Amino acid sequence: MTDAVMELWSGARAARDPVWVRAQLMSAGRTLFAVYGYARTTVEDLCASAHVEVRDFYREFESREALLVDLYDEVAARGMRASEVELSAEGMETCPTEERVRRLFDAYVQAVTRDPRESRVAFVEVLGVSREMDAHLTMWRSVWIEFLTQEAERARGRGHCVDGNLAVVVKVLTRSVDELLAHHGRRPRQVPPAWLTSEFTRLSMAMIGPVGGSSAASG
Repeated sequence: MTDAVMELWSGARAARDPVWVRAQLMSAGRTLFAVYGYARTTVEDLCASAHVEVRDFYREFESREALLVDLYDEVAARGMRASEVELSAEGMETCPTEERVRRLFDAYVQAVTRDPRESRVAFVEVLGVSREMDAHLTMWRSVWIEFLTQEAERARGRGHCVDGNLAVVVKVLTRSVDELLAHHGRRPRQVPPAWLTSEFTRLSMAMIGPVGGSSAASG
């Protein structure tokens, strides 16, 4: 009897509260896509987990892939905001380049790895879904390329010997970040966030190069 009443209450709430419906579906997507995989999760599975009707799903999302895109954007935007906030943090303009890079990546990593489900969805389940999804990931990658290019140009202005074409260096770094985050998404216990920050910093400094060709890593 109690279950029946709760089901009726949930249905009534869904009908009058689109915000609740969306939140329920986003939560269901995080869990089901992470645990069972995007390819193995149906709209019906999502609705059952979210306690909403299929018609409610299609009021909020055009498709299952649209939900996946929103879940990815949620994580990607949080990571970008965290890095931008860190840019204006105390001491960022005067600290050595290596410390600046480490702080930026640490802010990003902490933001995007706080929930293992989100990491799995955003960096693993989005791969190979469709051409449209690939184009969406490329769009976000271009945003990060611009961000990291500005940081590399700043490092060059401080005397770092960036090895080779700057655009190529940044693209390689961005791809490396993607690969390591995907590895973390698949094996979060084996790839802790602190290791990701350390590795991203190491790769960045290797690509940026030392100041004036010396062995110093800060500027």
